[in-house]
Amino acid sequence: MSFRTRLISFFIVIVLAPMLAVAILVFRLISDSGHAKAQARANGLVTAATSVYAYDEAAARGAAASLARVAAGLPSSALPARLSAVAAEAGLVRVVLTHDGRPILDIGSHAAIAPGTAVFRRGHTITRVTVSTTTAGKYATSLGLGSGVVVRQGTRVLASNLPGGRHVPPSDGETSVRGTGYQTATTDPLPGFGSERVRVTVLSNLRATATSLNTSRLLAAGFIAGFVVLALSFAVLASRGLESQLSRFLRAARRLAGGDFSAPVPVEGKDEFAMLAVEFNNMSDQLAERLDQLRAERARLRESIRRAGETFASNLDRQGLLSLALKTALDAVEGEFGRLSVRSEEDAPLREVARESSLQDVSNVVLEAERGALQSRALHEAADGELFAAAVPLGPISSEGRAHGVVTVGRRGRPFDADDRDLLRSLVAQATLALENVELHREVQRQAVTDELTGLANHGRFQEVLGSEMEQVRRYHYPVGLIMLDLDNFKQINDTYGHPQGDLVLKSVARVLRDTSREADSAARYGGEEMALILPHTDLEGSYAIAERVRTAVGQLRIPLLSGDGTLEVSASLGVGVTSDGHKEALIAETDAALYRAKREGKNRTVRAGPIPANVAGGE
Repeated sequence: MSFRTRLISFFIVIVLAPMLAVAILVFRLISDSGHAKAQARANGLVTAATSVYAYDEAAARGAAASLARVAAGLPSSALPARLSAVAAEAGLVRVVLTHDGRPILDIGSHAAIAPGTAVFRRGHTITRVTVSTTTAGKYATSLGLGSGVVVRQGTRVLASNLPGGRHVPPSDGETSVRGTGYQTATTDPLPGFGSERVRVTVLSNLRATATSLNTSRLLAAGFIAGFVVLALSFAVLASRGLESQLSRFLRAARRLAGGDFSAPVPVEGKDEFAMLAVEFNNMSDQLAERLDQLRAERARLRESIRRAGETFASNLDRQGLLSLALKTALDAVEGEFGRLSVRSEEDAPLREVARESSLQDVSNVVLEAERGALQSRALHEAADGELFAAAVPLGPISSEGRAHGVVTVGRRGRPFDADDRDLLRSLVAQATLALENVELHREVQRQAVTDELTGLANHGRFQEVLGSEMEQVRRYHYPVGLIMLDLDNFKQINDTYGHPQGDLVLKSVARVLRDTSREADSAARYGGEEMALILPHTDLEGSYAIAERVRTAVGQLRIPLLSGDGTLEVSASLGVGVTSDGHKEALIAETDAALYRAKREGKNRTVRAGPIPANVAGGE
């Protein structure tokens, strides 16, 4: 039996029977795909409904905060009337006011949803203001999803924009409303007024999905029929003289699929098959060479990233570190644009500190990736046509879920794969560790020179700054003033009101010292209740004027008593000294002597330093 006869004979068994099975499988997959599309569309509508609900909640929280600020300044008796008027002016749908959980005011529609709450304290009473800016009906109308929406609170239906939709069960699946088929999906429980939660059910019309399903079936049937015709034609036309040549190429293809590039296809004769064998062998050689290049490039890239990670761990320049982290992340994934944003403090908003390339045309996809990363606390990707972006939160992540920052990279034409995602996670983890090292180093440096109670420089830092200033004085011979301040009767304050009250007094006086001094001056806690102020380029009269300003400001302090029984007034005695020859110990001694003269002469006064004793003037 000839090859052509065998090919035609086996065609029915080898091609038609499997194609029948494939056809059944394809039609089954098309049907499942239609159901999946309907469910995916319904899930997308649920996501949109949840986002709109969250937006309404945010608007309500803002309105509640504004209403709380108004309520905080009003007496309790005036709250209901005033808040009712403000709510009416602001167009609020519902306002609920409670004192320590007791309802004081509840106005507006009971179909209100998406409440926002603000809390303030007056004395020992906690007042809670809960506000809604929309009703269930407005919310259902504002979604504009092009399908049905049913809003429930508990078992009660608040609103529906679909005739007959109130009878739709709050579950996922297919249902029929007045003869029309819908795919339903329901949100997770959402906050509402009272203890019962709000759930939103969306209904996606199955008509569009059914039309698409029929079109797909027709295309699949045409494709399968065409394939059968082409296969039969090929079997008839290619039956002569192809068996040995096809076998060689088949074996070579299998070797290449297994990664074996060592055995080329034999070249026999000069016909088209010989030319094809030459080109096949050339392609095999180029593919093997390219794979070797890719392996080498991947190894180089990983080594570069490892070195960048080590640089992260040893770099104490915070801004330089952040810029390096962004550039390294872009290089690692061949990104085209990106930015890095961080928080300066736990409660501060994110602020952009590094950027690569313009984000003008890609801001939407960048923002979407960043929002997803901050919400999920993990790597999040976003896409918009040919634009792809990936964002990774920069730890540490606080107990409230706020990340220290976020790194975002993007590119055009190619989505991120698993290796890209692993590289980004690894780099951001290393950058996070490096930032923690920088912050720890800064904190250790700050604690080493700062008095913990007052926030002023400690005694050691005072001596260091004054010594450095004396070196400049000896070189350039300019005057440096020194003010020594001691609180009057401070022991009596501690004995009468306790040490916590004394600590509050010290903090208040330290704040006065900072506020009344100049930017170039250096304030320090010298010890106990004694503080000091170094005044570069200031003569005796200028130093005396600043000291008097400090003393007057201290006398004007009204420090609240921790018991709540009024305020406490304090005074301070100050000594002022100046040097132009750079003798540190002499300057401290004469200023300290002036301080104690002020104490002996009646306190609450400033005394200029007099002549320095001979046995002190030679010190440094």
